[in-house]
Amino acid sequence: MKNIATPALFAFMLGFAACQFGTEAKKEKHDIFTDTLVYNYQKIHERAPDCGEKADSACTVVNINYPVFKNMPMLNDTIVKKIAQLVIMDDSKPDTNLTVMAKKFIQSYLDYKKKEPSRDMFYTMDSYAKVLMQDSALITLEYGGFNYQGGAHGSTFTGFINWNPKAGKKIMLNNIIADGKYPELTKVAEGIFRKDEKLSDTSSLARDYFFKDNKFALNDNFSLTPIGLRFVYNPYEIKPFAAGQTELIIPYPSIKNILRPNSAVSQYVK
Repeated sequence: MKNIATPALFAFMLGFAACQFGTEAKKEKHDIFTDTLVYNYQKIHERAPDCGEKADSACTVVNINYPVFKNMPMLNDTIVKKIAQLVIMDDSKPDTNLTVMAKKFIQSYLDYKKKEPSRDMFYTMDSYAKVLMQDSALITLEYGGFNYQGGAHGSTFTGFINWNPKAGKKIMLNNIIADGKYPELTKVAEGIFRKDEKLSDTSSLARDYFFKDNKFALNDNFSLTPIGLRFVYNPYEIKPFAAGQTELIIPYPSIKNILRPNSAVSQYVK
């Protein structure tokens, strides 16, 4: 799997930021890396009837793990909807009840086995949402997982929810970037992308990438971190499946002049 920011580098940067901002947080009375809200993780585990004594890894199983926040119904609803959108069966709308969705997934496997009893194959749904960090101005969650329902390979996805706990709504990119400055953000991002991909400023993106019209573009799959904006392109989005996910980190110092004042990331910008 080829990542723009290697896991080791990102871990180091995040660790460094945690130390730096953790110290500043105490001085500024921000509670960046300490939970400020009450939540519990809800687990859903379903196994197909034919699993018997088989291990979960050898039969059709559903595993869903996600946080449920106290007194935050809109956030909870958003989390459930995001997880439900990862799997849509029979061209239907996503379920709003994850337990019902899990049972439907098992039933879809059983229906398949009735049609193809000789096929030695099983389905997998492994979905999650997890809290990456939170403070009084920001909750960042990651959601995603792995899903397999036949075919050459399963599908993987990683997405993010950036939440304003005071306003009770998602934080969008235009809440962070000043009006009219998106082209400048894209320009900075492309420079970082080309450097990390070892491309010159004039190298064509036509052969190895799937960008529309062969022009670099940011997606809207991002998370707010203490060190910068983290964008994730999922498999097939801009590269072949075998290339895996691609991450792009845009440090705040490189876009400091286009950030909105008093936004959710202002506490991280020096």
